Amino acid sequence: MNRRKGFLLVLVAIFAYLSWQLVVPFLQYVLAALLLAFILYPAQRRLETVISPTISALLLVVVAVVGFLVPFVLVAIVVVDDAAEIAAEIDPEDLEVAAIEDRLEEETGMSVDILESLAGSAEQIGAVLLEQTTTWFSVLTHTLIGIGLALFLLYYLLKEGDSLLAWLRDRTPLPEDVQDDFYGELDQVMWAVLAGHVLIAIIEGAIAGLGLFATGIPNPAFWTVVMIVLSLVPLIGAFLVWGPAVLYLFATGEPMLAIALAVYSAIVVGIADDYLRPIVVDRYADLSPAIIILGVLGGIYAFGIMGLFFGPVVIGALVVTIDVVDEHYDRLSGSES
Repeated sequence: MNRRKGFLLVLVAIFAYLSWQLVVPFLQYVLAALLLAFILYPAQRRLETVISPTISALLLVVVAVVGFLVPFVLVAIVVVDDAAEIAAEIDPEDLEVAAIEDRLEEETGMSVDILESLAGSAEQIGAVLLEQTTTWFSVLTHTLIGIGLALFLLYYLLKEGDSLLAWLRDRTPLPEDVQDDFYGELDQVMWAVLAGHVLIAIIEGAIAGLGLFATGIPNPAFWTVVMIVLSLVPLIGAFLVWGPAVLYLFATGEPMLAIALAVYSAIVVGIADDYLRPIVVDRYADLSPAIIILGVLGGIYAFGIMGLFFGPVVIGALVVTIDVVDEHYDRLSGSES
């Protein structure tokens, strides 16, 4: 490597690092824009045959706002409201605070007033929250800017998607057939994660949530969202919610409702997980449950909430890359093109 090439590579590394630092504060929103662009790109290609790319991209951004952003905000409001209701329903008398205080005095010889201590802690927390008003305003501002950035990126990813893909293919030092193989398998992995796991998790959680609504479980909207998230993880799924819900109905003197919920969840929700998921996944790519579990759990730590989607994709992309290397390595090592 001569000095000129080395200098250029150093410049690339420096500007790549600086660019990454610019992306990191809004990484969640950038990933969201990439995800929505991937989902809506086939529609963009079809619309471009009828109307201009600019108008079709604008229409699909509106579709993204109405079909994705607004429902997400509404669900978040319902979930927060249910969570607040759950917290408000906690009765100190149900916790047997007096018995706990007596036991502590027996064991330690010290008189403890738990409720008074909690009240004092609440006052301190309230003071801290009041002092953090600026921080909350900053978070709100960052969120609004991030949403605007995501919609802006989505528009240009849709409008100039063909140019971006052509640029990537032109800069990738691989033969056309190898790139076709690589990008084709990566596309299948993306759709397998989205359709075979995310979509099935939403369907499974919604089906299980109908059982909670029908049997009168408190705050069913909140627990439905929890089940949707849990359903993203194979072998765990919605049982962690509907199982305790069945026990709750038994404990509250509703054995018939408990049996009905158990049968409904085990059969209907079980069918969705055991049969519908493999059918959809096999249509795109065969992803091991181990990839999904590791991808979902690790992705949350690495990428935040968007890691639910991109975690399995990253590991799936690694598998795809290894497969392409195994299939084409000997041919590529023998020639430069």
